[in-house]
Amino acid sequence: MDSRIPKLFFGLLVLCAAIHFSYYYPQLPGVMASHFDAHSIANGWQTKSAFFGVLAWVAVIAAFLVFGIPWAIAVLPARFVHLPNKDYWLAPRQRASSRRFLGAWFAWLGCVVFTVVVLAFDYAMKSNLPGGYPRDPARLWRLLVGFAVFTLVWAICMLRRFGRPPGNASPLQ
Repeated sequence: MDSRIPKLFFGLLVLCAAIHFSYYYPQLPGVMASHFDAHSIANGWQTKSAFFGVLAWVAVIAAFLVFGIPWAIAVLPARFVHLPNKDYWLAPRQRASSRRFLGAWFAWLGCVVFTVVVLAFDYAMKSNLPGGYPRDPARLWRLLVGFAVFTLVWAICMLRRFGRPPGNASPLQ
């Protein structure tokens, strides 16, 4: 599995998000509602610069998922990597294949995490625009459910791949 496609996709997501948020930035008030309860009632506020500073930090965290974790797995000794059956999967014969798989899967995870963050920040940002966009709490709940489903499928795929070395009986295979 090649990680170049999700890494390229991540870069495009970052570029699109930067363009999108740059367009709306001048239209926003100096202090923004930044947190909403389950009914979309604002219950937390930040300055506009702090709001976008948090967005930038979350983007860095998502980038770490895409680039940092696979890099760390590649350079750290196996004893520092928490992976089921790591003696097999990180042995010299399997290490390159395992690194490729993990690089691609963490890159897709980073893309999804970043997308969820961008959509959540977009929701908050648009709620602060003059004239305001209608708030739809169901939109955020659908986003969270979709993220939970993706994360569950992602974890199951990881367990199917690394849960047992080939040749061992496994209920996941």
